[in-house]
Amino acid sequence: MNKAEKVAFIINKLEELYPTIPVPLDHKDPYTLLIAVLMSAQSTDVRVNQITPLLFERADNPYDMVRLSVDEIREIIKPVGLSPMKSKGIHGLSQILIDKHKGQVPQTYEELEELPAVGHKTAAVVLSQAFGIPAFPVDTHIHRLMYRWNLTNGKNVVQTEKDAKRLFPREKWNDLHLQIIWYGREYSPARGWDLEKDIITKTVGRKSVLNQYAATKSKKN
Repeated sequence: MNKAEKVAFIINKLEELYPTIPVPLDHKDPYTLLIAVLMSAQSTDVRVNQITPLLFERADNPYDMVRLSVDEIREIIKPVGLSPMKSKGIHGLSQILIDKHKGQVPQTYEELEELPAVGHKTAAVVLSQAFGIPAFPVDTHIHRLMYRWNLTNGKNVVQTEKDAKRLFPREKWNDLHLQIIWYGREYSPARGWDLEKDIITKTVGRKSVLNQYAATKSKKN
């Protein structure tokens, strides 16, 4: 299989498995998505989805959020981890949205990345999931799978994102990044990985990854 055939196989298989694609983080508008994505850093989507309703009950827009103190926000979001940094970020970006953007979430990388605690990946998730702007946010699942599928050298997420955007059609980016995340969780996890269930890696996987898997399995047996 050449690279173009691999890419076509991956797209078709993912569309077959995930014809409708659930969005991992619960939200109702661009602002609540931005806050949820910020909170998800080094936490799980499940944990974030348990905590955001408690926060959004108190404040689901920047105007109500800045009425809370940083300490009040931190107390609510403590279970998701990194709460001192995240609470400052949430309060700070809410104030900037009011001062600079009339309370609206902006729709460019530059403006989003100017907000406190908002990095490139968070900005990409908001652009793709809230506004439908083509983006390819790379999380740990996508980074791992792009390497396993021999579509990137795995050096860093910046390179992985560049390779994903180069290889996959632009109009598929928003669906694909979510489909790959779900596939990584269900069929190709970092731990407890069963290659027999992972049809994509089994078909297009990097030889060194497949060999390493086989060697590890034979040691266990």
